[in-house]
Amino acid sequence: MGSRRWLVVVGALLVQICLGVIYAWGTFVPMFKAGKPELALMVRPELLGIDPATHSAWLAQAKTLKTVQAGATGAAKAEAKAAWTAFLKTEVEPKLDVTGLGWSKYHAGFSAVQAKSVFSVGLAVFALVMIFSGRWQDRIGPRKVAIFGCSLLGVGYLVASLWTSNYGWVLFWVGVVGGAGIGCAYVCPIAACLKWYPEAKGLITGLAVAGFGAGAYLFINLAGDWAGLLAKGGVPLAFQVFGLTFLTVGVAGASLLRNPAPGELAPVLKSVAAGPVVATGADLAQAQTVRTPTFWLMWLAFMLSAGGGLMVISSLKDFGVSEEGLPEASAERALGLLALFNGLGRIVWGTLGQMWGLRRSLVSLMVLQAAMLFGLQLGGASVGLLAVAGCWSGFMFGGNLSLFPQLTADRFGLKHMGGNYGLMFTSYGVGGVVGPLLAGWMWDTLHSYRSAFLGAAVASLVAATLILLIGRLRDAPASTTR
Repeated sequence: MGSRRWLVVVGALLVQICLGVIYAWGTFVPMFKAGKPELALMVRPELLGIDPATHSAWLAQAKTLKTVQAGATGAAKAEAKAAWTAFLKTEVEPKLDVTGLGWSKYHAGFSAVQAKSVFSVGLAVFALVMIFSGRWQDRIGPRKVAIFGCSLLGVGYLVASLWTSNYGWVLFWVGVVGGAGIGCAYVCPIAACLKWYPEAKGLITGLAVAGFGAGAYLFINLAGDWAGLLAKGGVPLAFQVFGLTFLTVGVAGASLLRNPAPGELAPVLKSVAAGPVVATGADLAQAQTVRTPTFWLMWLAFMLSAGGGLMVISSLKDFGVSEEGLPEASAERALGLLALFNGLGRIVWGTLGQMWGLRRSLVSLMVLQAAMLFGLQLGGASVGLLAVAGCWSGFMFGGNLSLFPQLTADRFGLKHMGGNYGLMFTSYGVGGVVGPLLAGWMWDTLHSYRSAFLGAAVASLVAATLILLIGRLRDAPASTTR
């Protein structure tokens, strides 16, 4: 039985790693919104019909200008930005022949709102579909639903790769179809692992959802430093490789998922039954849960806190490159660290929630998240500070995804946990729309992300206040929440 249980965990990790691609979206944003001079510096010269020698000279000059800009502050920062703009306008743009087929294939020219809306739509569809996929996998088992979800995600990325310069095409195939695939598959590994490991629910759930963050780290680096997919073949190549990965690795992992047969876990269940009883709140069905003030306070707090985290995930790389003038590779590494610490945060905060209490842990997380966002208002971001911001925000954001499920069970009971958390998770979808689109609108309007980050900091403090208010309510009694 032990080896069979671990095969389910392996399958769960493979599936979650593939689904984590949605958190890698920020690595595509600069290329989707790049003007033609900027794009010329991002990809191999052959793709756009540029002379390699000329391209090499541009890259050398760009590296020098970016180094100066990254180290400048105050008035010198403004002068460095002006020098960069002049370089693009006077040195690069006049020498581009934009009539070739490469430009129509690789140049998207999306606005910041358009680039981020694909991410937001994907998150919204993910959250909505999850309400129904949980019930579906309860009826037919996790394997078939997860295979369908991973296949849908793979097809979405492969078809999107055929026309990445068209906003509506990318929005539908990645945002709607890919988001639906993630929504179908996401709950399956978690549900299966919980059934196989009733004696270690916290640890096994943390490990399963941590794969989501690890997957984002993997795909960010495949697009960037490790495989250089974006530089070698632009967005189309990255989408093709990712799509094939979901159809092979994801489907293979989904094939390992299954529920235990009746009686298969009898020894484990016997030992669990002999252990201490952990009390939770009254078992409330969905219709009862949504009528409680506690549910709506939690829903709003989750939306505000997750929305701020998703805003940073979608904007951190572009903030470093477009606003702070940092080298693209450095900003990409910061985004990769965000993804890595997102996975780590899910495990650590889940454990701290059991030690400190769920409400106390959530309030601490939200205050620390706000502190980081306020810190970005203080001045220019260096490579090191951007990396710290990535680690910090990823670690805090990951905690939301491990603490809110526990708080949902604590306040509304375990019997209807799947349905209740499905409803609670819609707040994540709303936050995924509001946060990134607000950041995109701020960039298109003010050419700065700082005002959006400031709003997210205030939202995090409001969320912390709402969590504190939950302790004063008695509509869904619980014994473990502190």
